[in-house]
Amino acid sequence: MLVLTRKKDESIIIDGNIEIKVLGIEDGKVRLGINAPKEIEIYRKEIYSEIEKQNKEAVVSKQNLEQNKLKELFKKKQ
Repeated sequence: MLVLTRKKDESIIIDGNIEIKVLGIEDGKVRLGINAPKEIEIYRKEIYSEIEKQNKEAVVSKQNLEQNKLKELFKKKQ
């Protein structure tokens, strides 16, 4: 992990096209501004983690559904 220190109105650049700027610091919170191309998706980590969790659950659910369909097909043929 790269750790940087930035002051208000200072920025970092990622991959030449993503700018993260410190907009303000108050009450222990840092406000960040992110300037990135529209095709780059940006999520808060807790939201991204929830999306990943739901996607994994959907895959498992789909696999279970497909397995149940296969079981039903084999039952009908026997």
